[in-house]
Amino acid sequence: MRFFAYGAGSPPDAAPFQSGELRFDGDTARLVIRQGANERPLAIATKAGAMPVVNNDFVLVEQGVRRARFLGLQRLQVPLFALAGGVTLDGVLDLFAPDSARFTVAGNQSVVGIDAAGNVTGGYLPGQNIRIVVVEGAAAAAIAFGRPDYAAPAGAPYLVEEVAVKAPAGHMLAGSLTLPIARRGRMPAVITITGSGQQDRDESLAIVPGFRLFRQVADTLARHGIAVLRLDDRGVGGSGGEINGTSADFADDIRAAVAYLRTRPEIDPARIALVGHSEGGMIAPMIAATDRRLAAIVLMAGPAQSGRQIIDYQLGRAVSGDPTIPAASRDSAAAAVRAAFDSTTAKGPWMRYFLAYDPLPTLRRVKQPVLILQGATDRQVTAEQAPLIEQTLRAAGNRRVTSVIFPYRNHLFLRDADGSPTGYASLPGGHVDAEVMGALVRWLVETLGARPPA
Repeated sequence: MRFFAYGAGSPPDAAPFQSGELRFDGDTARLVIRQGANERPLAIATKAGAMPVVNNDFVLVEQGVRRARFLGLQRLQVPLFALAGGVTLDGVLDLFAPDSARFTVAGNQSVVGIDAAGNVTGGYLPGQNIRIVVVEGAAAAAIAFGRPDYAAPAGAPYLVEEVAVKAPAGHMLAGSLTLPIARRGRMPAVITITGSGQQDRDESLAIVPGFRLFRQVADTLARHGIAVLRLDDRGVGGSGGEINGTSADFADDIRAAVAYLRTRPEIDPARIALVGHSEGGMIAPMIAATDRRLAAIVLMAGPAQSGRQIIDYQLGRAVSGDPTIPAASRDSAAAAVRAAFDSTTAKGPWMRYFLAYDPLPTLRRVKQPVLILQGATDRQVTAEQAPLIEQTLRAAGNRRVTSVIFPYRNHLFLRDADGSPTGYASLPGGHVDAEVMGALVRWLVETLGARPPA
């Protein structure tokens, strides 16, 4: 198998940031990975008969269906070699009807329609409320992907400059710097820090129409005299770099962005703040604790608990909310899901770091002003973590702390009475309302001493 890896949101003509070959030799997966001029051979233990898999790979499901039919089985356990992380997973394929199959791996299910040849004809991902539609011919030809648009909207009182920041590891980070046009002297600036997973500079989320949190932040702050730098994560869009880093590695990327802004003549180096969402709310204190020159940080749904506590809660909630699992079996099902997680996903470098990391010791070393924003119905980073962050900061002597918890807001700060990620796809839109954005803007304008454009 040959593979080519592209960053999320990459334009059609972008070069892959990684490529290579994978060959199975009995119970060994032999890889050759290329990134730039570097080539790295690897031999990783797996299971005989394993098939390569990436997320939601329906070609893999088709191969599993054909294998099960050839063997005359209605249930088939399929060993899978995950290219992301190089771990082996156990997938289970159930042919529960002549034209339907259910594929389960690490607690995630795909339900698909299949034809006589074993081809997927459509499907559904219940956990994400995503429906799969197969299109062919003219309909398939009409699908086109364009370059993301990061330009300023017509009539905006700011300019958007495309920039490149060199990270300490040697890769370049592509980004957009939003600069108010009618500025008076050096202006304050904000750097945004995305949440977990590979994110573009807007932190856009495809399953929620119009959700581009950091584009909205940049637009709003620029209209109030604050410049904003937002960056594509490593390996996404125009950015290079190794995507299998840890939160500490990503913090170094943001430190490079801070250093870059301090060289810009338009920016006041004494008035630079960070706005981090989710994992970004964990990374911002790492940087503030080591750089007293930073003016302030904003934590949007930032964690106070260790990654292990957060993941255990999320896995347990996924089991308790699954109507197909009887109540009497939920404890054992939760234990099985956690065991599957620990034997697969937990082995990756990012996840290992996240599971072990405790944010509180770092928060105790943060002395700059801090704004804590939290959604009351957040089911990813729960609401009780916001007051724990505030208490930790104050107990360590930081009195410049403000905390706001918004009723009926989820992890994305969208109105959502339930807050479960499984319901994101059914949200009516992705625009964060004025109550949330207003609290963010008012605090930053006051804390950074911003002046509206003349």
